[in-house]
Amino acid sequence: MALMTVNDEGAADFRSNNRWSANKKLDVVLRLLRGEKLEELSREVGIEAHRLAAWRDEFLDAGKEGLKGKRATTEDDRRLRDAERKIGELTLENEVWKKVAEKRGLQMPPQKRPR
Repeated sequence: MALMTVNDEGAADFRSNNRWSANKKLDVVLRLLRGEKLEELSREVGIEAHRLAAWRDEFLDAGKEGLKGKRATTEDDRRLRDAERKIGELTLENEVWKKVAEKRGLQMPPQKRPR
């Protein structure tokens, strides 16, 4: 059985690395979007066609969200923003109460009473 050799040295770089950086993925996705055939590109870079198609679809979906003019937020993002806002409010309120207590000669937090 004859072995296939690849003359393009760039393809060897893709195959030697199991982990793909975002930039390498972007390069391949842009090649797909420019019209290169999925199957040929898959063979060249040594990545399954379904994986390349998924990268392309993820790229297009993320781009669509960017064009909407606002970042897509998840429920977790909203809850985190609300929690951060509440922490800020409580911190300011604590500072105000500390100042009030200092003016009245009290310590914040109050010392424990002796038994």
